[in-house]
Amino acid sequence: MTSVATLQPDPAPIVACTISRDVQNFEMLIDDMENELGESWGDLNFHDALIFFEQPEAKSLRFVAIAVNAEDEADMTLISEIIRTAKSKSIKVILIADQVGPVALHQLLRLGAEDFVPYPLPDGALHEAIERLSAPVAAVAPAPAAATTVAPEPPAPAAQPSPSFKSKGDRDGVVLPVHALAGGCGASNFAVNLAWELATMAKTDAARVCLIDLDFQYGSVATYLDLPRKEAVFDLLSDATSADSDAMLAAMLTFNDKLHVLTAPSDMLPLDIASPDDIAHLIDMARTNFDFVIIDMPKTIVAWTETVLSRAHVYFALMELDLRSAQNVLRLVRALKAEGLPHEKLRYVLNKAPKFTDLSAKSRVKRMAESLDISIEVQLPDGGAQITQANDHGLPLSENAAKNPLRKEIQKLAKSLFDMNKAAETGKS
Repeated sequence: MTSVATLQPDPAPIVACTISRDVQNFEMLIDDMENELGESWGDLNFHDALIFFEQPEAKSLRFVAIAVNAEDEADMTLISEIIRTAKSKSIKVILIADQVGPVALHQLLRLGAEDFVPYPLPDGALHEAIERLSAPVAAVAPAPAAATTVAPEPPAPAAQPSPSFKSKGDRDGVVLPVHALAGGCGASNFAVNLAWELATMAKTDAARVCLIDLDFQYGSVATYLDLPRKEAVFDLLSDATSADSDAMLAAMLTFNDKLHVLTAPSDMLPLDIASPDDIAHLIDMARTNFDFVIIDMPKTIVAWTETVLSRAHVYFALMELDLRSAQNVLRLVRALKAEGLPHEKLRYVLNKAPKFTDLSAKSRVKRMAESLDISIEVQLPDGGAQITQANDHGLPLSENAAKNPLRKEIQKLAKSLFDMNKAAETGKS
């Protein structure tokens, strides 16, 4: 390993650097960097990185691997500045994260890191990340279309309109999957209402939000929003890797001209009709056209669940205060850890949480979180019969029961996500 702080003249230029508080905390990263780059890489600490970026030697850098762990969350401001400076110098960033909280991880990814790899590093993960940095942008980004946005179509009472804007590929959306850890946890209801609250959060310059239903067998997003299911969805899923953004938009519908929805297919399909590459391409297209991408996941773990998790900024896992949810949390986390997948992206949401005055139940929640070694960051109250009524009427809660306590909590969460995204965009600019 070569230290860039004491570089000696060498015919081989330094093409990459690791940046960390102490690289010895990431021994696997050292080994993988040596395997990939030999002696053509260096190491910097957080404070030296900004100084080195201004040196002539920095012009040869192709990428930096910024390695952070839970202890570094106190230095988010400095790490964010390193990422911004690297981007301003056209240096690509791979983020290596070990037990970093989802909020901090989301903040760093939104600043412009090209790739994310969990630590301990899965076999070949760094190699694949470096290869992706060299891949042409056109492989995942849709081709730019017309320079102007088409005016919205007039509302049609007989049918829901398709999206009226043209794909430009000018966005970098936040990916927020929603996964129920047990049946009846309210994941689809949560996904629909979170998407609607994000889409209606701002009166002017509203965020562009899409909701994708990947439960190809029992997806209920179309029912909850009273939308028809288009045959174009099946065509899109059958060959998603060959589809472009225009084909994806043509398969979508809009709800009240604000929320763009890709429903589940009209017929029950096997979950493996789409490959991991199909789902990856679908999400990449959605990210480049929308500010927020909400994904309603099937309860079943499938081949492309890893694909969605790897692209997620925060992965919402809905549960209830019961034994089945607790057992499924343990199963899921154990499976993710065994595969070296980023389980730290999971954000646990307790639905039908106890009321403020129910002290015994609140104590059960605390004991449950401690026994599972998780943090339940969001607690949603029981919305009662109004939830079923709103879903049967095909309306979000804000349109059918605006004062419902569940709606108010989802609105608070949507506002925090919206504000965080705005702050990240301001930081990038």
